[in-house]
Amino acid sequence: MSEQVDQTTAHDDPNAEPDTDPGSAPDTARTRQQSVARWLRQQSVARWLRQQSVARWLRQQWALGVLVILIAVFGITHPNAFLSGDNLTSIAVNASGYLIVAIGMTFVITIAGIDLGVGSVLVFAGVLSVKAMVAIGGSGIATMAVGLVVALIAGAAWGLIGGLVITRTAVQPLIATLGTLFAALGLAQVITGGVDLTGVPAGLVSGLGFGTVLGVPYTVLLGLAVAAVGGFVMNQTRFGRHTSAIGSNEEAARRAAINVSRHVTSIYVLCGMLAGLAGFVSLARFSTTTINGHQTDMLQAVLAVVIGGTSLSGGVARMAGTVIGVCIPATLQSGFVIVGIQPFWQNVAMGLALVVVVAIDQRRRLALNTR
Repeated sequence: MSEQVDQTTAHDDPNAEPDTDPGSAPDTARTRQQSVARWLRQQSVARWLRQQSVARWLRQQWALGVLVILIAVFGITHPNAFLSGDNLTSIAVNASGYLIVAIGMTFVITIAGIDLGVGSVLVFAGVLSVKAMVAIGGSGIATMAVGLVVALIAGAAWGLIGGLVITRTAVQPLIATLGTLFAALGLAQVITGGVDLTGVPAGLVSGLGFGTVLGVPYTVLLGLAVAAVGGFVMNQTRFGRHTSAIGSNEEAARRAAINVSRHVTSIYVLCGMLAGLAGFVSLARFSTTTINGHQTDMLQAVLAVVIGGTSLSGGVARMAGTVIGVCIPATLQSGFVIVGIQPFWQNVAMGLALVVVVAIDQRRRLALNTR
């Protein structure tokens, strides 16, 4: 009886050491090892995914590397001239003019189209804009607003003509926009007699043309604003999703209840309108029409878009890449002038670059299709 009482007391004593299972310690250690191993695997997977994301981003933004190399080469060889504030500002202003056109071209190329007439539409819109502002007279905001509206409407009209020809007559975009290239430029020359027009309001030149905010030119801010809006529309709206869908597979988009003809036409109207805006900006910069100064605008816009990562086969758009891409021709132009190379070589370099970039794009597209 006393032994039973002693045992009961021992079990009820709170200070007594609890019984331990000799096998529990190894189990706990094994669980901790498994947890550590699982955590290490998760970190490895996460690290691998981050590396893949970085590698993918670098492949998509290789144009940024090209731009950095160009800046480094010209900056090292001629640092005082190339890296001066005035020269860098000049590069940014020139690039902003191309950027407005290139944003519209990005939408067109995303649907696997092309618009060869943007340079001529730019000239035509500028001519009508000057005519309207001279007819009204003065240099107030109302006069400039009318000139802007006329330029936008003129550009949109040519885009509408090209879009309707493409969608209603089944003419290929290359041929349809080649027609607008000659027609728009020819009409501009008929209206002006082949002579550049003057009479651009002084307020437009001193304001949009040469005005700055905290040292940043208005034209650069306008170009970046257009790019930001274009990027938002392409990536965050139904309009942008429909654009990519049509470029990826037009027939599938049509079966998904997308009005392909109307959407394609609206894309060309948008591209023409932005070309008209670029024509208005050109008036502000040069205070005159530049009828013979935009023959290569189309080439530079296409080059910027394709270098930026937008596929000529359609379905893939890279607005941020377009922003980087427009800086490359502007940097080349400035660098060639500073180095003393004839500016004609710039067209040679751009032509070769366009062929190389398109070849790379086609090989990449073929690789994706064969997977």
